[in-house]
Amino acid sequence: MSQAAARTRRIEVTPNANGFGAAISGLDLSKPLPPDVLAEVKQAWADHAVVWFPDQPLSHDELEAFTLQIGPFGHDPFIAPMEGRPHILELRREPDEKARNFGAGWHSDWSFQEEPPAATILHSKVIPPVGGDTLYADCTRAYDALSATMKRLLDGLVAIHTAALPYGTKGIFAQEKEERTMKIIVSKEAEKTCPHPLVRTHPVTGHKALYVSPVYTSHIEGMSPDESAALLGFLYTHMTKDEFVYRHRWQPNMLTMWDNRCTLHFADGGYDGHLRVMHRTTVGGDTPV
Repeated sequence: MSQAAARTRRIEVTPNANGFGAAISGLDLSKPLPPDVLAEVKQAWADHAVVWFPDQPLSHDELEAFTLQIGPFGHDPFIAPMEGRPHILELRREPDEKARNFGAGWHSDWSFQEEPPAATILHSKVIPPVGGDTLYADCTRAYDALSATMKRLLDGLVAIHTAALPYGTKGIFAQEKEERTMKIIVSKEAEKTCPHPLVRTHPVTGHKALYVSPVYTSHIEGMSPDESAALLGFLYTHMTKDEFVYRHRWQPNMLTMWDNRCTLHFADGGYDGHLRVMHRTTVGGDTPV
């Protein structure tokens, strides 16, 4: 796909060269979008999986209102929301924090839920002068690049998802020694499991995508531990090859929305000594098929 901007009726969509990820300009997200414009935004999101809107200084009310135009709020467990804002998480890291940056592992948000969120929306408030990029992996192109034999193997498999590794009583956050500004809620609830198809069909595009991650997938149903670990290890390496990954560089007041049904993401660090503040909402999804 050309890097040149694709002009639609009301918005300007400028995709990355390979079509994965696109900037959308010509909008003011602080106001409700007309139905035809909203439809164009949703189509661009379906086409490119990760979309971002520069120069959008939004209040909490405006961020919530935009989220609800995309769909109903998702459920965000294990992290305390902002006071008085049950649907907004503040992803804040102070300059003197030593704890690992939040989100530093490839994952699709809350994939351990029966109906994981369709979208995550992240709005930048304070951006450090260095580091802090977000990496996105295109799980649709990663699936398409597999051999026909591998696709036949994977298409019928079920992967088991759980939040035990990060949020369980013996998980990463439970063992953390460094202080953290964000309030993480370690819970026995995190150790529940949920099965999902290893290959997921997108409800809008109909495209197939790999739907596993090293943070939230524990194993593949019906396989021995060694078989499961070997296959998942291959997939994780494959999905995060450079050819499938887009590195997103933030600017202040940028709103970015990504599709959890067909992407993984990873929060990069490299900004120790600097404040970083982001506000996050999620949009409810459906049962993976």
